[in-house]
Amino acid sequence: MHPGIAACRWARTSALAACLCAFSYASDAAAQSREAFALDQFHPAPAGDRFFGTQGGDPGGHLSPRLLLLGEYAYRPLVLYENDGEDRVGNVVSDQLFLHLGASIALWERLSLSVNLPLALVNEGSSPASGAQAFASPSGAALGDLRLGARVRFLGEPDSAFQLGLAGYVWLPTGDQDSFAGDGSVRALPALVANGEIGSFVYAANAGVTLRGERRFAATTVGTQIQFGAAAGLLALDKKLQIGPELYGTTTTESAFERDTTNLEAILGLKYRAGPIVFGAAAGPGITRGLGTPTLRAILSVAYVPLPEVERAPSDRDRDGILDEQDVCPDRFGIPSTNPNFNGCPDTDKDGVFDDEDACNEVPGKRSEDPKKNGCPEEKDRDKDGILDDDDACPDEPGVASEDPRKNGCPSDRDGDGILDKDDACPDLKGKADPDPEKNGCPGDTDGDGIRDDQDACPREKGKRDPDPEKNGCPSLVRVTGTEIVILQQVQFKTASDVILPSSDDLLQQVASVLKEHPELSKVEIQGHTDNRGNAGYNQNLSQRRAASVVKWLTNRGGVEASRLTPKGYGKDDPIDTNDTEEGRQKNRRVQFRILTTDKATNVKDGAP
Repeated sequence: MHPGIAACRWARTSALAACLCAFSYASDAAAQSREAFALDQFHPAPAGDRFFGTQGGDPGGHLSPRLLLLGEYAYRPLVLYENDGEDRVGNVVSDQLFLHLGASIALWERLSLSVNLPLALVNEGSSPASGAQAFASPSGAALGDLRLGARVRFLGEPDSAFQLGLAGYVWLPTGDQDSFAGDGSVRALPALVANGEIGSFVYAANAGVTLRGERRFAATTVGTQIQFGAAAGLLALDKKLQIGPELYGTTTTESAFERDTTNLEAILGLKYRAGPIVFGAAAGPGITRGLGTPTLRAILSVAYVPLPEVERAPSDRDRDGILDEQDVCPDRFGIPSTNPNFNGCPDTDKDGVFDDEDACNEVPGKRSEDPKKNGCPEEKDRDKDGILDDDDACPDEPGVASEDPRKNGCPSDRDGDGILDKDDACPDLKGKADPDPEKNGCPGDTDGDGIRDDQDACPREKGKRDPDPEKNGCPSLVRVTGTEIVILQQVQFKTASDVILPSSDDLLQQVASVLKEHPELSKVEIQGHTDNRGNAGYNQNLSQRRAASVVKWLTNRGGVEASRLTPKGYGKDDPIDTNDTEEGRQKNRRVQFRILTTDKATNVKDGAP
């Protein structure tokens, strides 16, 4: 079968990929010629611009330099097909990786000059053939065409909603034409540039004409092109992050916007500023069939873009009404002074000694090497504590300043317990006098268990030391609160019985001991509780019998007066947890000791409150 025209078509395997190819008849393949050209259709925006391929942005302050390092990879930018584009013969250029070295500099905040040097690091294909026509693929690294540019903004201000400028670029033929990295001749691009910033939204749009010499690749003519681009982005994180799409491309002037003569690409880009360094990444597909449009393009970049200088208003850091440039003490609130050496410094008594160094800042005095006398008048301070005798309530004993004139100049008693700090073993806790220096001024030990009340979690019940602050000084199983004798274990009974198991003897013995130590607890209700399983009447009766068994144990074996105890069964009516789980039902089957009456007049035993 005679080979048909090699044509570009949409890749059948991907809705995002389009390939471009050359046209060739096998019958006259030998007569066709192939002129290589600059294949890459991605032209980086000048260093410092907001977007990747769409130029636009403020050039920065006067003589502000910007640098750019950008890598861009194109997958299958030049593919050969036969049979009216149905059969792919191979890739003339399958992979092309360019590294762009760019720089720009701003002049007078409206003009910027730029330069970009591309270097093809990867540039290869499979050298396909159509009939008798072979298409040699490039191989190895190659230098690209050097681009010089200038742009001037003639409408709008930096960061305004609309700016308009005129740009011009010239490519010098420094690139390797046979490697599809250079055009072989000078080409130029005049263009209009529009861009703006509205709150957290930024945009840019370009339009221009690329003037280049005409050349023919297979059956396709490459010549003068219309170049265009548009981009938009959203700013976030205090304008450090930018994300948005770009659409850019070219079309020939002879057959504008036809699929086979138009290059159109779309990318989604992201940039992040970390100080003066801006990192970028973008990727997207080729859309049309023009020469050089890849199936996929990916971009990574890093740029040095100095932060714009912000004109600062006159500063007054200490907010004393005196500008920092005239303030001798710009970080301390001060007062005006005709003496430039004191202006803006705090000197309430105006004695030339600043308040933060003046021991007597309300009274004019004289300088002294002694910080306690610096700025004070020559008056007596017998105890040399920095508080003059006229104001010192303890003039013969060094002390500390106090707003209370009765304590001013007297030794410190921080906790106010009447024991001076120098003699107080617990200077931050109110305590009482004690002949033992290690206990003097410390809180007492109410229950007499050897553990101070401030460290005793149960100061009214004798207990033992425990590393857990919540248990230190508490009985091991029993403690007294304002309304209850709390037991930390449950009283155990035989199943469905009121018989107390021997395993609960130690617990009940401790309850009896607590009742004996606290005779003021004149009436305690012994409560029996059950879960909700079984007959309500049965549960009520069982809880009553169990409460009575506990009373009997405490009176017969614990030696507690029966008149102080009253049993009461509550059955299932007062649960403390859910009855829907075994764990909850187990908590509900319990005995509690509720304090009903406290006789404050009852004499208590030693060690009990």
